[in-house]
Amino acid sequence: MRRLHPMHRVRHLCQFLLGAMAGLSVSLCLAATEANLASEAELDSIKGLGPASTARILRAREHSPFKDWADFLRRVKGFKNSSAARLSESGLTVNGQPFEAPAKAKAAP
Repeated sequence: MRRLHPMHRVRHLCQFLLGAMAGLSVSLCLAATEANLASEAELDSIKGLGPASTARILRAREHSPFKDWADFLRRVKGFKNSSAARLSESGLTVNGQPFEAPAKAKAAP
């Protein structure tokens, strides 16, 4: 087996790392689906969304873009915090943001 010069090893390692980073950045960009911009087919591809829920999202979006997840949940019937969390885990974003559950109020002692 032929041994590589140390500089060649560094070059090969750099090429590998650059390729890996490029692949990761492409997959991260493709993973997010923006609710305000996605087509019907893109929304249907999100796990947890079907034709009926996609249609509700598109109808609500016709009036104006969603400001945030709270706005999305107010305007699109049938979604609660738990379903928003699942959709977010599947890649859906609203205004570029993943869903974050509101902090629970502490009960008074």
